[in-house]
Amino acid sequence: MSPRPLGRKIAAASSGLVVALTLAACTTHPSPEVAVRSFLLSWQGGNHADAARFTTGDPAEVEAALADVHDQLDLASIRFNLGGITQDGDQATAEFEASADLGIGDPVWTYTGSMPLTDGPEGWRIDWSPGVIHPDLEDGERLAVSYEIEERGQILDREGEPLVSSDSVTAFGVLPAEMDDKEAGVTELAELLDEDPDPLLNRVRSAPPEQFQPLVLMRGGSVDGTLLEEAGKISGVQTEEVEINLSPRVAPFLLGDVAGTAEHRVSSRVAGAYQAGDTVGLSGLQNIFQHELAGTATTQVVTLGEDGRQTAVLESWDGVRSSGVQTTLDLELQNAAEGALENLPGNGYLVAVDTGSGDVLAAANASGQASDDGAFTGSYSPGGTFTLVSSLAALDSGAVSPGSPMPCGYQSDIGDRTFTNPSSGFLAGEPDLSRNLSFLCNVGFVDIASEVGGEQITESAAALGVGADWQLSLPADSGVVDINDDEADVAAAMVGEHGVQVSPLAMALAAGAIADGTWNPPTLVPEEGPAPAGTGELNEAHLDVIREGMRDAVVNRFPEVSVGEEPVYGQAARAEQEDTALHWFVGYRGDVAFAVLAEVDPEMTMWQQYAVTAATSFLAGDTAEGGQQPLNDDQPLAGAMPESDPGLNE
Repeated sequence: MSPRPLGRKIAAASSGLVVALTLAACTTHPSPEVAVRSFLLSWQGGNHADAARFTTGDPAEVEAALADVHDQLDLASIRFNLGGITQDGDQATAEFEASADLGIGDPVWTYTGSMPLTDGPEGWRIDWSPGVIHPDLEDGERLAVSYEIEERGQILDREGEPLVSSDSVTAFGVLPAEMDDKEAGVTELAELLDEDPDPLLNRVRSAPPEQFQPLVLMRGGSVDGTLLEEAGKISGVQTEEVEINLSPRVAPFLLGDVAGTAEHRVSSRVAGAYQAGDTVGLSGLQNIFQHELAGTATTQVVTLGEDGRQTAVLESWDGVRSSGVQTTLDLELQNAAEGALENLPGNGYLVAVDTGSGDVLAAANASGQASDDGAFTGSYSPGGTFTLVSSLAALDSGAVSPGSPMPCGYQSDIGDRTFTNPSSGFLAGEPDLSRNLSFLCNVGFVDIASEVGGEQITESAAALGVGADWQLSLPADSGVVDINDDEADVAAAMVGEHGVQVSPLAMALAAGAIADGTWNPPTLVPEEGPAPAGTGELNEAHLDVIREGMRDAVVNRFPEVSVGEEPVYGQAARAEQEDTALHWFVGYRGDVAFAVLAEVDPEMTMWQQYAVTAATSFLAGDTAEGGQQPLNDDQPLAGAMPESDPGLNE
């Protein structure tokens, strides 16, 4: 049964019942009202033996019948309000309203009952029959709560392809009618499966005894013969094989874990509304869209005959049908992204978005762990890939203009820092911003930092979504741009080495904005609500300069990325963060923008640029082998300026 919100509690019955408690303690039953009030107060308080004294029935039988109602409905509480009483001589009829709280997450069953009374030698007493409990309950019948459970819904990609696989699950449960001792049997089963017995007992107590009640789910591969044999020794325990949408086919950190199986220990991890046999999303989209995916069960209060068959439905609450959740993911691109990260020497991430909408098309981690959401929430130094942002800042500030000279020397001393280029070279002649960008000339960028200024860098970053106010259905980080006024720090910020932290998602969206001309906020589930507005159109002439630099960077520095018929635009760089080397590639092809980040041991990075090889694999869609080929020793480090370039000098 699917989770439900915390159960409601009915306010205490009217104060008249409280007064009646005092009267009943010091008198016999001088009026039908005193007898009825006393009976209802005792029943309400769980004093079933006392309640039986106000009836004409056998005290033990009445006590047992009232106690059975509590167990049959698994009541959290029951409250009464006294209605009208009609009297004709020594006969009377009293009406009452009952509010039965069926437990955490279940409805409150409210009904109107009535009871006949007779005045005899000991005063007024209630003429006992099962109809006193409920007017439709007859001799030989009992109450029960029945649930019709919804099948868990599917998470779909943008084309309707399922992203969650249907797993074979063994449902350990009981047939209550065949149990010698419900409490002992369920407790023994719970201990065998290492589960909390309380949620299991709650389900069994109120269930129709002739219906199989699934209590604990275990994936088929984790159930051995010994466990099945031991469970089979417990009276009333049975197992059934069922199919449930549980395991993510791709993107485990996005789709998330589904609980309900013993290995998840659901009863110890999910609060309150969990009931035995439920499936519960613990993380990712499975958790956020739990209500849509699980739905809620249709709950019925029913009467059962002596043979256990249902005889009537006393009340019914329609559940909410489970449904699918459609995402913006593209299964083919997601597979390509995951394949591209397979051969990284450490962890890494790849995020791809639609340039025109911000739709998240793929998001992958190399770890494969559902808890690893660094693609969305990671906070990393962007290094030289931030020159995509600082190029826009330089143009928007007027520090440079399209086509104007932007010298690129060997090094530059600013404040107490010395800046050099990744290849330790320089650009001869009169290179412009586009050429500085294509060959990642750090010196050229830091030399104009004072003219650009930290405020303009921050403003241009926000125009590309970095550090801006946006959110996603899952936790995500837009990045941080926090630049002080120190001239060396402003210079370092121009090349992503100070005051700037980004996630792969934020950089993919920035690349998408450069490609499209407008920054678009990210979307993962289109129907969750309107997305925040974009930042508006960017200066197209300035973007053309950046696009030219990104295209030349691919052609001149990492031509292996040019996969497919459409041109590829990008920037690659290496950054340092604590004791890790960060390899970045940020770019786009057609209407797909993406960012790749590889976390690498610094000692492994002399010639290999792992983000570039992963980007190449992603663009090739090489999901089978992951597509990683080592570069030859005579090839320059991607992100450096190749010495074979005609404009490069030492």
